[in-house]
Order: sequence, then structure tokens, then C-alpha cells
Amino acid sequence: MKHTRRAIFTALRLVTLAAACITSLAYADEYNDVGQLVQAGKLNEAMTKADNYLVAKPRDPQMRFLKGVIQGNAGKLSDAINTFTKLTEDYPELPEPYNNLAVLYAGQNQFDKARATLEMAIRTNPSYATAHENLGDVYARLASQAYGKALQLDSANAEMPPKLALIRELFSPSNKGQRPSTVLATPVAIPVVSAVKPVTPAATPTAVAPSAANPAKADNRQSVVNPTAVNQNKAVETAIYAWVKAWSTKDMKTYLNAYSKEFVPSGKQSRSAWEQERRKRIMSKANINVKLQNLSIAVKGNVAVAKFRQDYRSGALAVSSRKSLELTKSGEHWLIVQESTGN
Repeated sequence: MKHTRRAIFTALRLVTLAAACITSLAYADEYNDVGQLVQAGKLNEAMTKADNYLVAKPRDPQMRFLKGVIQGNAGKLSDAINTFTKLTEDYPELPEPYNNLAVLYAGQNQFDKARATLEMAIRTNPSYATAHENLGDVYARLASQAYGKALQLDSANAEMPPKLALIRELFSPSNKGQRPSTVLATPVAIPVVSAVKPVTPAATPTAVAPSAANPAKADNRQSVVNPTAVNQNKAVETAIYAWVKAWSTKDMKTYLNAYSKEFVPSGKQSRSAWEQERRKRIMSKANINVKLQNLSIAVKGNVAVAKFRQDYRSGALAVSSRKSLELTKSGEHWLIVQESTGN
């Protein structure tokens, strides 16, 4: 079954690192400029600007990533594959280059390579939602090929046509608009990469004094403030920042204790294998600095969902990504039961 490159890019989600490797806010304008040129279709100018930047900073992961994006847009797929491959070699802890490399492989109908590359992305970051989604699409493509082959070998098998039709319907052009806006019909498009803004602490809600002029309105305004909910949000926030501090200080006992016994690592890792890998990865770093921005918390009963932008820095590597945590209350403690990145 032959698939067009356009259909592949429609189905799979190509990422842009979303400021994921900005090593200094001073360089954000450079990334912005290149991104805007790509959006405007001025690929030659974008490539010139990227190459000029890389002369002075040849290992910069963000600009190298953008260069791969430009190459993909220009149809230079072998060059783009080479760029993303070298990024995975130099920065194996970043899942985004693996993801885009897999999309390029899928665009060439190399679904086995795409599958293996996405599995590497997930092994690098088991909570990377985009890679999991793309892996599901690649599995569907592989299934389509297998069903098609089975039908060729046994045309009388009545079970195969409905299965094949179902998968073809999933990737039909009529379904293109049902996926998120980050699904790309063209090889790649990149949003403007903006500088990270400092966090402005949210004000703690306070009760509103009754108004003699409008007692009913005053009662309604007071009822909005729930002291218990405020306290619960604060407790969740405290737990999250304790987890961040333990990660930054490489306090493995506190870090691992932040996860509930109910926490199940993504992928197919056992809990013990996941803990061993986390210890190895964290303790191997000379220094780690983790900060959160735009933290929002929603508590419902004994379950809380926290969403934020996580800025991770270790040595020359700086990674910024969207992240969400689900926590449950265990006694007086809020513990992580699920985490995901990129959504």
C-alpha cells in the first residue's frame, strides 16, 4: 500500500522543540527570526541565518534542530535525517529529535525505522505524549501493511477487508481536520519561539467583605472563596516544589518518595527499572537546575492535576517543555501517580 509523503506528515505529529533547547534568553531573538522566516516560506534566508549562527555556536541544539526543520521544509529529507540523527547522538536525552527523525522515516515509508526511533524517544522520556501518539500511528501503518499482505495471500479471508478499511479510514484526507493543529499537512511548520517570561506568583484568594449596599451580591462573592480548596491547592504546590528541589539537589530518596506506589512508568519499564534509570541519569549530572513557570493546579477531591512549563538545565544543556502531573492524596501527602510531557 503506497502512502504519499503528505499523508504521512498529516498523520504524525512533528514537533519544533518549542524553545526546548534555549541556552540563554539572549539568543531567543535569533530563534524567533529563523522561525519567522520559515513561517514566511523564506527558506533560503532562514538557512543562511541558521548557518551563520552555527558558525559561532556549532553545537547549539536549538538552532541545529531548526536547521533540520528548514531542510525538511525544503524537501532535503536526507539532509534533515542526517541533522536529526546527529542531534540524537550529541543530545540523546532529548526526545524531540528522535520524534522528527521518525516522522521523516515514516514519510519515506520506512515504518520499521520510524517505530524503532519513536521507541528510543519514549525510552529517553517515557512521559513524552507526542511520541506515544506517533508510535500508535506507526503501528497502525504497519498493521495496514500486514493486513494488506494477508489479503493478498488469502483473498477469501472475510475478516481482513473490514480491518484494512478501518485503518485506511483513519488516515483518509477527510479525517485530516480532526487532529490537533500541530498535525502538519506540509513537511513541517514552526511557530515563533518566544523568550520565556518570568513567573509572576499568583495572588492568594482572599474573602470579600460583605457590602451593605448589596448583601446578596456580597454573599455570592464570598461563597467563591473556599478555604479548604485554597489549602489543598497550597499543599499540592508545596509537594510539587519539594519534588523539584529534590530533583535539583539530586536528593534521590526524596525525589523517588514523591511518586506514589501506584505510579506506573510509561513504556514497558518496571518500577524498579525506572527507579534505577532515574538514579543513573540524575546522579551522572554534575549539576541540575529545575524551575517551573505558569503553574496551574486543579483539585477535585483527592485528585489533583498540575500543569506548567518546566525549565531544565544541566551544564550546557537547557530544556524547556510543557508538563503535567496527576497527584493523589495519601494521608497528608500529595504523591505523583502520572506524569506526561509535551501536552
